[in-house]
Amino acid sequence: MKPFKVIKIAWLALWKNKIRSLLTMLGIIIGVAAVIIMIAISAGTEATIQEQITGLGSNLIYVQGSFGRMAPGADSSGGGLVYDDAFAIADQINGVQGVVVEQSSTQTVKAGATSLEDVTIMGTTADFPSVRDMEIASGRYFSQQEIDRTTTIAVLGSSLAEELFGEEDPFGQTITVGTNVRLTVVGVFDEKGMVGDVDYDSRLYTPITIVLEKLVDNQFSRFLGDRVRLIYVEVDETVGTEGERTLDDVIYQISLLLAKRHEVSLDEPDFTITTQQDIITTQESTTAAFRSLLAWVAGVSLIVGGIGIMNIMLVSVTERTREIGIRQSVGATPNDIRWQFLTEALLLSLIGGLIGVAAGVTGAWIFGQASGMRTEIVVSSVLLAFGSAATVGVFFGFYPANQAAQLDPIDALRYE
Repeated sequence: MKPFKVIKIAWLALWKNKIRSLLTMLGIIIGVAAVIIMIAISAGTEATIQEQITGLGSNLIYVQGSFGRMAPGADSSGGGLVYDDAFAIADQINGVQGVVVEQSSTQTVKAGATSLEDVTIMGTTADFPSVRDMEIASGRYFSQQEIDRTTTIAVLGSSLAEELFGEEDPFGQTITVGTNVRLTVVGVFDEKGMVGDVDYDSRLYTPITIVLEKLVDNQFSRFLGDRVRLIYVEVDETVGTEGERTLDDVIYQISLLLAKRHEVSLDEPDFTITTQQDIITTQESTTAAFRSLLAWVAGVSLIVGGIGIMNIMLVSVTERTREIGIRQSVGATPNDIRWQFLTEALLLSLIGGLIGVAAGVTGAWIFGQASGMRTEIVVSSVLLAFGSAATVGVFFGFYPANQAAQLDPIDALRYE
């Protein structure tokens, strides 16, 4: 029998029972749509996290201190990074564009009659705007000379400036941080927004020496003095022809420098060095595993849909036993009967797959709009879901088709 005729007979059989055919396809539709939506959510989340990581700055190296590891013979206050390590990196390492040290504190900030509690005070250094990719909206940022002199000035995040001063220009205004630290506002950052779980617009930025000397709020911090937990190093992208090689060279230079300064070996350093790519790679491996889990969970719906197809096809074979006998009596071979029912199962899964693709793409878009979460349609997930639907149709449709092909023509004609 010609393929076109087989498809036509199968289509007419499905059309004759439209409602039952649609209900049979529901499992496939839901399964395909679920796979596409789940993977779209996972891919959107992964893209958002990656953008947030890169939004912290470009070509960053993170140098983190460990207070638990100390050089031989050092006292209990040794180990880890100190403020001067940042200057050594900036001065002695080739390929470094900027170095930032941050030390935070949480204080009450007052401006006139307005008082805000639990404001993050970020003590930092002169390269902060460049390394953190932040722009000054008005005024200016503080210089290294002002940091060295512990000049009492501050730059405000955009939302903090609005909360403290409203529509009034904050430039030159005096604010009180904590109980008695008075700072003069010299600038306001342009809006940065949320990066990860950090709201950069609600922070107050001041020279790190102000935080180290005036805003240390616990005895442990005072005991550590000018020790810092993290140093950010921005690598100059214009140095060298291979960016990755340049990054590796800078990391190696920093490792040697800090090991020498801290009198430790590279085998047991009191610091760790990571890059943005390390963080992104770790995040990608986590989200990839999560995405696979979601895909497998959604794929269960496809299996359930396939079982539904097999169940209905078995019922259809029983209902159409006499029809099968008549077709066999007029010359249809077992293979013709097998292909007819297998084609019906395949049509159910393919049509269900197409509807599921449309529902999945639309559902992912609606979910993104309604929830505010980013969703990204992954083309490979669409192809995978649709291909799986076709495979399910063939797999679960073969047994009923084979049962129909094996019916005895005489018994089939006698069937009531």
